[in-house]
Amino acid sequence: MEKTTVDGGGEMKQSHVIVFPFPRHGHMNPMLQFAKRLVSKGLLLTFLTTSSASESLILDLPPSPIRHKVISDDPESNNIDSLDAYLRSFRAAASKSLANFIDEALISDSNEVLPSLIVYDSVMPWVQSVAAERGLDAAPFFTQSAAVNHILDLVYKGSLSIPPPEDVAVSLPSEIVLQPADLPTLPDDGDVVLEFMTSQFINLENVKWIFFNTFDRLECKVVNWMTKTLPIKTVGPTIPSAYLDGRLVDDKAYGLNVLNPNDGKKAIEWLDSKETASVIYISFGSLVNLEKEQVTELTCFLRNTNLSFLWVLRESELGKLPNNFVQDTSEQGLIVNWCCQLEVLSHKAVSCFVTHCGWNSTIEALSLGVPMIAIPQWVDQTTNAKFVADVWEVGVRVKKNDKGIVTKEELEASIRKIVQGEKPNEIKQNSIKWKKVAKEAMDEGGSSDKNIDEFVQAMAASII
Repeated sequence: MEKTTVDGGGEMKQSHVIVFPFPRHGHMNPMLQFAKRLVSKGLLLTFLTTSSASESLILDLPPSPIRHKVISDDPESNNIDSLDAYLRSFRAAASKSLANFIDEALISDSNEVLPSLIVYDSVMPWVQSVAAERGLDAAPFFTQSAAVNHILDLVYKGSLSIPPPEDVAVSLPSEIVLQPADLPTLPDDGDVVLEFMTSQFINLENVKWIFFNTFDRLECKVVNWMTKTLPIKTVGPTIPSAYLDGRLVDDKAYGLNVLNPNDGKKAIEWLDSKETASVIYISFGSLVNLEKEQVTELTCFLRNTNLSFLWVLRESELGKLPNNFVQDTSEQGLIVNWCCQLEVLSHKAVSCFVTHCGWNSTIEALSLGVPMIAIPQWVDQTTNAKFVADVWEVGVRVKKNDKGIVTKEELEASIRKIVQGEKPNEIKQNSIKWKKVAKEAMDEGGSSDKNIDEFVQAMAASII
């Protein structure tokens, strides 16, 4: 139900918020879900995306009050041959387009309610300046876990280095000790990535609200520690309402889909033919490029297991498969280049999830009660995997060899622990527990629901 405020003359008034994510699937999905929650509580909302995102993704929402606008992030030069060059080009183009978009809104002669705040993706801290110059407040939305945010904040403040010295362990406020292998791992262009990740903490003393895509009971001690100095509100898990509290009508999917997806319906139909808890689901997300040797080890394991498997493998990765693997395993498994992961994880046939432990995948599995086999690759995934295995105890982190490869033997041992071995009941029970807690956080009166309510009420009070 839409909530409004009444001014002294009796006129109904509403707050207008802009939500602006970084143009990557993993950033846009959680922020779009947050936008849906805000709209459901009465805010006027514009969801702002960039032209580059529109080239590969399509916003496909049921009838909704969310307004979708596109601004340009087209580069001024074609000489973008590195991550650093891309980020600089993106900032130059998107900041200019954002400024123009706000200016046009503020001078419009229409009767529309003017925006008063931008919820921006935390990896775009420059949005603060663009907003402030035009009299708008700004609030960052962090798409990583609270634990990873805490670690990156320590790096930003200079009290921790990544990579750390080999013998240095880090103690989190939750009394969890992280070894060097548990801290965020940097790719080849590590300096650029680290600056990109730590820049999220620039000028946070100037904001009134900071949103984390997590929920209180999942990371309570870390969140409580950080809220001593920062105005943090947990608002997750940001997945469609149908998989949590069910209070948002027709919210059954993120609403942000790849263009021309293949195989999504095929995957679900195939799962429908399988027995309960008989399928291993494998996906390493939309960005990870596996080493060919790693793909070989995975295929060797799958050939020898008696479990069925559903493997999401991007088209660009298919060439790494051994000859005839798809044909040889057609009775046992299915390989697709895309599927609706929420539908798969909630399917009764899925027994466990072999994952890179990106935060979106991790929080989806937690929210749907699916045990995880963690094979982290880079950045925050190593820290997430530590929590999956040793803190929340909802999965197993697979050991890698000296070359950073997970062997078929280690995969087999890890799957055995989840499906049939040492502690399958304990891991499954923990998974079910966290599924219940995730739902409670977003249900009416839950911790995240209350935090969202507080924000909406504060926005309404600001326009009276």
